Amino acid sequence: MAAITPNDAVPEEAANAQPNLDALTMFTTVQQRYTEEAAKRLRPDGLAQFLDIETASSDRIRAMGRDIWADHAALNAKPPAMTNGGRYKFLILGAGYGGLLYAARLIDAGLASKADDLRIVDIAGGFGGTWYWNRYPGLHCDVESYTYMPLLEETGYMPKSKYAPGPELREHADRIATQWGLHDKALFRSTVKTAKWDDEAQVWNVEIREDRGPNEPAWELQIQAQYFTVASGIITNPHMPKIPGIESFSGPMFHTSRWDYGVSGGSPEDLTLTGLRGKRVGIIGTGATAIQIIPQLAKWAKEVYVFQRTPSAVSWRGQKPTDPEEWKTKIANKKGWQRARMANINRAVNGSLREGEECVGPDGWTEIPSYDALIGSPRMARVEPTPEKIGEHIGQLLQSDLPHTERIRARVDAIVQDADTAAKLKAWYATWCKRPTFSDEYLQAFNLPHVHLIDTDGKGVEAATASGLVVGGREYPLDILVLGTGYRAIGTGDGSPAVRTGVDIIGRHGVSMDGKWQNHGAATLHGVLTNGFPNFFTNGPYQHGSAANYVYMLEPSVEHIVQIIAMAEARVGEGSRAVVEVTSAAEEAWCYEVMKGAGAYAGFAGCTPGYITSEGQKTTDPVEMMRKARLVPWSGGMESFVEVLEQYRAEGSLAGIDVTAVPLV
Repeated sequence: MAAITPNDAVPEEAANAQPNLDALTMFTTVQQRYTEEAAKRLRPDGLAQFLDIETASSDRIRAMGRDIWADHAALNAKPPAMTNGGRYKFLILGAGYGGLLYAARLIDAGLASKADDLRIVDIAGGFGGTWYWNRYPGLHCDVESYTYMPLLEETGYMPKSKYAPGPELREHADRIATQWGLHDKALFRSTVKTAKWDDEAQVWNVEIREDRGPNEPAWELQIQAQYFTVASGIITNPHMPKIPGIESFSGPMFHTSRWDYGVSGGSPEDLTLTGLRGKRVGIIGTGATAIQIIPQLAKWAKEVYVFQRTPSAVSWRGQKPTDPEEWKTKIANKKGWQRARMANINRAVNGSLREGEECVGPDGWTEIPSYDALIGSPRMARVEPTPEKIGEHIGQLLQSDLPHTERIRARVDAIVQDADTAAKLKAWYATWCKRPTFSDEYLQAFNLPHVHLIDTDGKGVEAATASGLVVGGREYPLDILVLGTGYRAIGTGDGSPAVRTGVDIIGRHGVSMDGKWQNHGAATLHGVLTNGFPNFFTNGPYQHGSAANYVYMLEPSVEHIVQIIAMAEARVGEGSRAVVEVTSAAEEAWCYEVMKGAGAYAGFAGCTPGYITSEGQKTTDPVEMMRKARLVPWSGGMESFVEVLEQYRAEGSLAGIDVTAVPLV
């Protein structure tokens, strides 16, 4: 087994190194490089260059999306969580951290106190969401676990380390389900096919297909729900580039979200990947997932070939075990500590720490001076929507970002011994263009003689053969192929929750949610309600606050939705059901408020293609540009967004929301 020595102790002179140029010349030179590198990666087919694995026409490709973790025998032996014809108050789509948060908060608020009040449905075979599917070696959350793992205060759990590994994150999902009594309320291995609002009965009619395993026929269910909530996350559909001949590869091939330990050896808990001994392993991708996997492959495989289209910007990680004394006295030391810590670290990330305030959890994230270009901040909210002011804003963002990106590139030189390899591993784009990555092992892996970087200069892999991959006309023989190729872009389908989940969602008068989004663009109030779809809730990410920590995005929106429902039900009284729907005027007013901040996100115009930028797809059509402007987050940042929500609820009238009382049946 080859050894990788973590070495994030970059010499200070290298970390602070700058080219011997005056500031203006350096800035101009770097910007030109950014432009050139982005142009290499722009493709006319945009998002069409990828294929969704789970919906592919090829049996082999589609099989890579199957659930390899579900225990069908155990699940089939359990009493069904839902029955055909069942009626439930709340139906939550998604059993990850989002769905669990919704369920816990609804129960805590007394809104789901009866046995048939709440049900969860998920295509997976258990709780965890992304942490159910992703079990690849090296898996950790990339933000600190003390703020990422939800409900730590309520469960009393102390994470074992600053950045929790995958098995611990999945166990925490089960811990939440146990504490709130959700194990018998979740229908797993199940797909919501359609959800249709019944104008007469004022309920959601939902069709569900439960997969019972390879030797059992599927069950078809029709149920009714008063409230329907989509909590299925934003990175849910694994995809792969359309590489000619990929199906012909004769060796084992799998996506990182369906890691095959039958091939690699080991398990999610035991990373002795003995199945890789003597093997030539190729991995396509160098994003946030791949930088965790590649050091593990390097420890076991005979040869590792890393196929890179665009390098990641890789900063230090600084993993460490949790100190129980520090946990008790400095971290979990007062009521409300977790939400306060989330907010503090987010302010550090978006550059809005208050006077005299210090970050309680500094790390690589909090060293980035310009990530608010993606997640918003008070300074972003102040950008005037004029061409000259927007141009000035972009220039300021790039200037503030440049010292950081130069340090990241200098870190590559300080760690990677081969100069040619180091040059190819440097990221030439602004920090906000792709999700930053953090590792104390990734760059070091390229110092090992059996780890080979196959840089495609932005073009991607040309073709696949039965025995390997082709780049630059040269075939690289492989025994195993790993696809670290990510997920469908979150902007697909103009951000429609129906497209994201694959559910046919039909609202009042037979109106399709996809149709509404495609014809008019995204339209919500606070990113959680949309007109024409009563008692339907989602949680952004569009027209909503944004943060590097996705759970911090979830917490305020879950709280907001639960309190809106509680206020609505209090208004109609115990003898009635509440029907909650935002007015068209209110959602358009919110869209206008969001769109006023769209210019603040103009820094993405020059970004290298990626899932955040929908692979660089652009338009000059004024109508289409207005539609895209409706898809931005709240430019003022999460704290500002939370204040808006709190002020709205404090006013007490549920302004812009119609609440109708329907007799109980």
